[in-house]
Amino acid sequence: MTKIIQISDTHIVPEGALAYGQVDTAAALAETVATINRLLPQIGPVDLVIVTGDLTEHGTPEEYDRFKMLMADLDLPYRVLPGNHDRREPMRESFADAQWMPRTAPLDWQIDFEDFAVVGLDSLTESAAHGTLEPATLSFLTDALSGLGDKPAIVGFHHPPFAVGIRAMDAQNLHDADSMGTALSLHSGQVRLVCGHLHRSIAGLFSGSLCQVCPGTSHAVTLDQRANAGNSLTKEPGGMLLHEWRDDGFLTHLIPVGAFPGPYPFLGVS
Repeated sequence: MTKIIQISDTHIVPEGALAYGQVDTAAALAETVATINRLLPQIGPVDLVIVTGDLTEHGTPEEYDRFKMLMADLDLPYRVLPGNHDRREPMRESFADAQWMPRTAPLDWQIDFEDFAVVGLDSLTESAAHGTLEPATLSFLTDALSGLGDKPAIVGFHHPPFAVGIRAMDAQNLHDADSMGTALSLHSGQVRLVCGHLHRSIAGLFSGSLCQVCPGTSHAVTLDQRANAGNSLTKEPGGMLLHEWRDDGFLTHLIPVGAFPGPYPFLGVS
């Protein structure tokens, strides 16, 4: 049974700084790693962790080095994708020793497991907050899905392909998402789309497939759907998603970051 864990939007800043002057994102990522390691005996084996963008706040080499230092304690292999807060070339350079990291742009990759493949797509638009898929990335997706036949696929990227009613963030979603939908429609196998950017757990349909938005590891985008709402964060608990193949289909679990009391037996229940 193939399983992967998705984390997103870690927003690592230089040591001694807080993201937006409010959030210790490094402590949150360290706790996320500790949570995964602690839960592995209960939920494992897990094949891979994917990070769907915004590894850093400013895309600097210093921030990528700190991200990698925090992830070094993870007891699983991991792969990353860029978000709008990342910078493609510093990110490529930071992961230059990884065989899966493309040597030329964009930062797309694929990995095949027994039950499904994972296709990672680069949706970064340099110097902009919204997402786009370059022609090379759309070709990569089309070729990857064509090569899979009817094998299922998880397709990961950063920017959601649909609006969720949070006005400031909807302006930053994946532009021209229909082009991705066209590529997805040609695949005969099951597809699960996974992304980040919104720092919230949200699910919706896109091009006939379920798209799961992963919460951030440290804070949330405020759920405010009023027309005049500004862009803000709320210090809600961090979380992650566990995607697995079970009974001939994809299944996703939301896992909060942290340690909580329990487990306690249900007394009197046979």
